[in-house]
Amino acid sequence: MEQFELLWQYQQVDMELDRYEKEMRGSANRRELLKHRDFLLEQQGVLKKIETDVEIMGDRMEALADEIKRLNGSVAEAAANFEANRPQDIEEAKKQIAAIQKLIATISRYEAELAKMRKDSEARDRQQREVRVRAAKARAEFDRIKLLYDEEYKAASVKLEELKAKVAKASDGISQELLEKYKTIKRHSAPPVTRLHEDRCGGCNMQLSAAEKDKVRSGVAYVECENCGRLIMIK
Repeated sequence: MEQFELLWQYQQVDMELDRYEKEMRGSANRRELLKHRDFLLEQQGVLKKIETDVEIMGDRMEALADEIKRLNGSVAEAAANFEANRPQDIEEAKKQIAAIQKLIATISRYEAELAKMRKDSEARDRQQREVRVRAAKARAEFDRIKLLYDEEYKAASVKLEELKAKVAKASDGISQELLEKYKTIKRHSAPPVTRLHEDRCGGCNMQLSAAEKDKVRSGVAYVECENCGRLIMIK
């Protein structure tokens, strides 16, 4: 049997294997499994972001608390100094009072920011708990579906291995060079081998060029489609 006839028969079982693998990938259980897996990964990302936000907020809250404590000390020191060393004129008194008031205003601003961050931190804690609950439910459902899919895959793998063996056996008698050419074409055009139909490529339906028609008349076993790159069997 000619190489190209063997290649044609090889393609039939190779396409059957591709169809079965596609069917396995498209199973309902597999789709559900991937959906829950993606959801779990998404929730992990959400949790990681919350943890990062909480860590940043914690550092900022600690810094604010330290600064408020320092500023309160400065206010107390300034007030004590004002009482102990009364200014000699009204302008100096106003200047010292303004400085104390500025410190108090800064403290108020920091305290407001600290209060807001505490509320935000509590909200993050609630969000984190909610995410963990959702993730736990999704994980339980993922585990349940995985058991079903593992059984399904185990059964399907028997036929899959049979088809792979069938494909391997069908390659007997075909040169390695021709098989490599077949696989290269298959990456962009499937099926990679087709028949000639009234001077047209059976794959893309483009009419053969004058040069390709001359090759056909010369009695070659195949030509390559100038449009899609498929091998066009003549006989």
